[in-house]
Amino acid sequence: MAAYDSTAGARATRAETPPADHWQRWAPPAAPASPPAAATATAPGLPPTLPAAATPATALAVGIGNEAGNSDDPPPQADSPYRVLIVEDDRAQALFAQSVLHGAGMQAIVVGDADGVPAAIKEHRPDLILMDLHLPGMDGMRLTAMIRQQPGLQLLPIVFLSGDPDPERQFEVLDCGADDYLSKPIRPRHLIAAVANRIRRARAQAATLPGASGVPAMSNPETGLPTRHHVLQQLGTALMHHDRGGVFFIEVASALGLRERFGYAAFERLMVQAGQRLAEAGHPHLLARLNDNSFLLLARGLEDDALDDTARTLREELSTHAFIIRDDESVHLRGVVGYAPLGPAFADAAAVLEAVERTTLQARLLSSGVASHVHRAAATEQEHLALLEGQLEMAYQPIVAVSGGGSAQYQLLLRLRQADGTVLNAGQVIPAAEAAGRIADLDQQVMEHALGLLDLYRHATPPLHLFVSQSLRTLQRGAFADWLLESLQQRDVAGSALVIDVRLPDALIHAVTLQQVCQRLAATGVRFCLSQFEPGGDANTLLTQLPLAFVRLAARFSSPHANPGTREELRRAIEAAHAAGMQIIGQQIEDPQAAAAMWVGGVDFIQGNMVQSAGSDLNFDFHNAVL
Repeated sequence: MAAYDSTAGARATRAETPPADHWQRWAPPAAPASPPAAATATAPGLPPTLPAAATPATALAVGIGNEAGNSDDPPPQADSPYRVLIVEDDRAQALFAQSVLHGAGMQAIVVGDADGVPAAIKEHRPDLILMDLHLPGMDGMRLTAMIRQQPGLQLLPIVFLSGDPDPERQFEVLDCGADDYLSKPIRPRHLIAAVANRIRRARAQAATLPGASGVPAMSNPETGLPTRHHVLQQLGTALMHHDRGGVFFIEVASALGLRERFGYAAFERLMVQAGQRLAEAGHPHLLARLNDNSFLLLARGLEDDALDDTARTLREELSTHAFIIRDDESVHLRGVVGYAPLGPAFADAAAVLEAVERTTLQARLLSSGVASHVHRAAATEQEHLALLEGQLEMAYQPIVAVSGGGSAQYQLLLRLRQADGTVLNAGQVIPAAEAAGRIADLDQQVMEHALGLLDLYRHATPPLHLFVSQSLRTLQRGAFADWLLESLQQRDVAGSALVIDVRLPDALIHAVTLQQVCQRLAATGVRFCLSQFEPGGDANTLLTQLPLAFVRLAARFSSPHANPGTREELRRAIEAAHAAGMQIIGQQIEDPQAAAAMWVGGVDFIQGNMVQSAGSDLNFDFHNAVL
């Protein structure tokens, strides 16, 4: 990558260098002028920066951070120094850009790889990101798309600085969510002007947004819809006042496929259009966008007998008319709706959201695409809590390679021993934990046990690999991902020894979230397995969009020899997974005939009682295993 040519004569150099007191336009009026060396603090190996007393500023935190209702950051002062995060792996290029921006009075922080960007954004709260296109591990476009998916980061200016001359690549950069593309080599004055103008406009926009005064915004500035925070707050109020009405969870199907086909920017425009159309259909009720492809409608005052008609109207509005993507290109959207009537059975807004989201999963299985939530009795809730009282135990079942292999692979299976000696399996415990709101705590205990085993057997031969089931509700929590990454580092456990098992039904609902989680954890070597796999349109799309390593087939494929149709489905599922570069696990293999059918079908691994039943020991002889 070519840097700016500074070998020209002294006159040219002076013409491109801002005056020595250029930075003082951001300083408080009463501050006395002082030489740059005295006014700056120097970090090891980096050029001087502005005084530490300068107010950290970011238009992002003000304009959008409050959208979620959890930002306590004050608005940036108009005269506070501009903060720029430089993402560049070439040290010479990074120092060039940093020194130019420092000379213009800006605070510039350098990060050399994609992994360090989230922490740098959180710590330094930049006004703008100056992004390189080619980065180790993850290119700048993928990193930009991931940044744009985070709450509060949709309006953060991202400007690419690259020497790639391909005009098509420049278009792709802008389509991924970037604001501008600057070509190398670049004149320092051009770089300063481009960065300063972007930040100035972003700050001016942020100052006019609702919530800039520190009060949580009631409307999302990008969509014009009420914010998620505002709608959930109104939902809580409705529950408190025992209002009649209903809550609707609307999910746009095949989000990953749409985003892959049209690109991030076009997908965002499409979701904005979808939100506006749903808002018109649901008027005068409140509609908010929950995440990439789902919306929440709160209909206070609506009678119970009108809820189903409203749900069907919302779904039809998505599919009746085409949405314009660009110029002459359009698309019809499909959606599903889960809804629940308001009532005393819900303790708070979180309980309602949990209920309608789970109901939407049921709606996926219905031809109508609409499902109504049925309230659980209070006694049933207590039963769920009581069911979780006991001692956690773990069992292990080997996953054996059909053609032999050099790894000891086990699936970690959850057991819970109750006070009366009864042992409950995962199929009983996990639904109870989800219903009682305890799934995150349960998942973390299981993961902690797995990490302890991997630490204990770090020098085992053959090396130990564990498949550990986790809920997407747990994985999508940023705090859990942070804890897992920190635990792997502290224990010095290789990420590749851990395989996180996620269920297909969860993955279909949280497809975009799962993609983000996979990309973040995969950087440490952690692998993912999609279990309960059933071939189908959306499920097959997941295989091409997610960085999965394994697919565990649904249990019904364990006896395909009895049904020619099932055998053909098995063959197609295996072909699809292999084409996507994944390995296939056949589970619940109970007899030699089922094992033979799996072997003929082309699976890579077999798991089940025919190989070895689940037990409390890690003693299976993988080296001499013969299937």
